[in-house]
Amino acid sequence: MADGGGAQRGVSLLLGIDEGTSAVKAMLFDEDLHPVAEARRDKRLAHPRPGWVEQDGEEVLEVVAAAVAELLEGADEAPVACGLDHQGESVLAWEAESGRPLTPIVTWQDKRSQEVLDRLDADELERLSGLPPDPYFSAGKLAWLLENDDSVASARDAGTLRLGTVDSFLCARLGADFATDPSTASRTQLGAPEWDQALLDLFGVPRESLPAIEDTAGELGVLRHPSWKHELRLTARCVDQQAALAGAGCVEPGLVKATYGTGVFVLAHAGGERPAPEGGLLPTVAWRVRGEVEWAIDGGVFTAGALLEWLSRDLGLASDPAALAAAAAEVEDAGGVRVLPALAGVGAPWWRPRARAVLSGLTSGTRAGHIARAVLDSVAWRVADVLAAVSGSVPVDVLRVDGGLTRDPLLLQLQADATGVPVATTAVDATAAGAAALAAVGVGLWPSTREIAERVPIGQRVEPGRDAAWRESAHHEWRAFVERAAEL
Repeated sequence: MADGGGAQRGVSLLLGIDEGTSAVKAMLFDEDLHPVAEARRDKRLAHPRPGWVEQDGEEVLEVVAAAVAELLEGADEAPVACGLDHQGESVLAWEAESGRPLTPIVTWQDKRSQEVLDRLDADELERLSGLPPDPYFSAGKLAWLLENDDSVASARDAGTLRLGTVDSFLCARLGADFATDPSTASRTQLGAPEWDQALLDLFGVPRESLPAIEDTAGELGVLRHPSWKHELRLTARCVDQQAALAGAGCVEPGLVKATYGTGVFVLAHAGGERPAPEGGLLPTVAWRVRGEVEWAIDGGVFTAGALLEWLSRDLGLASDPAALAAAAAEVEDAGGVRVLPALAGVGAPWWRPRARAVLSGLTSGTRAGHIARAVLDSVAWRVADVLAAVSGSVPVDVLRVDGGLTRDPLLLQLQADATGVPVATTAVDATAAGAAALAAVGVGLWPSTREIAERVPIGQRVEPGRDAAWRESAHHEWRAFVERAAEL
């Protein structure tokens, strides 16, 4: 069993399954949310055409099953509760009886549905959904599959079509109900906390092919797989970023987190009323427990770790992303290099889906370290863009951060300098921890989500090292660069 030895005998265990974009991580925690053991499996992304990003549904199922099987093999008893989080807006179609995928998973980065959005009334769409017309969301992807895939159309006509996000596919294949939760529904652009018939009609998505919407936490069924030593009592299911919100202890209004992974996603807990954020931010359901909905404000930076991965793996600038990030610390600054991190367009608050990544300011003296530093600078400034908009709705006193990139001390300092607020680390694996924590609430181990905060440790705190005058000038220069680069 990876990174934790065997599960402790006699200790009630919680399982968090994090089905992320590039990897699956399964983690066991004790009742106080201390990590006990973990297993990880990488997943492949395919790019069959420019702007298309896909995964194989069967492979994702196998990867999830393998990671969980590794953990359960070392556990004497079944976990008392299991929480599953997933990559949000990514969708696929499958056949109801067999569970056989009819399409690949069309991931959240995929841009093919832009052609669907281009023919819709953007103002009407935003009025109905509260979300901008961007291919990031699920609805356009589902409409594209219905219009362009013959097997999907045939299954729809035969009444055997299933359409859904990855959580509903995994649950259906692993023995639980064909269902999802309100946090996921809020990422589809098809209504939340329930499906909206006007939006279903607008996109041409049949309600009968979509999953039921159940509470985020509660008794959600049992998951089974032939390779698993134990059955799993599923008591939480949600989007990965909402899981990270819980895992960072942001369970009360005004608390803000940023998760650094493939992209960076900033969420601020907004309480029990649906927010109406301005500045390009999104209202999103945080979770629904025992019928009570809590909301959040969301702002996504679509490219972060993915850019380091691409530069190291595909362009060969370093042996791996960690080595490339380390190279950034070997130079004093970016040497005039600037990067627009836009491998999947530019998200909040700009919403430029057609933008491409831009690397500028190269000279004969540019080295890998300068490019790496420019990437870290760009990630910090993109998060600062989002946080500046968040602060218009929620006062931000500290930014709680998690995810693999937060292991890099330079990025933490750059982030504090760019935002002007302290940056506090939580668990690197806050997403899996949040899924497990919500599962504990769902099984009744903890009475409410408020108890999660008591079990989330706050680690290193990094204070801003730059003054407000520098920050204002540097952020103005960054915004001007984004305006120019996003139009290239």
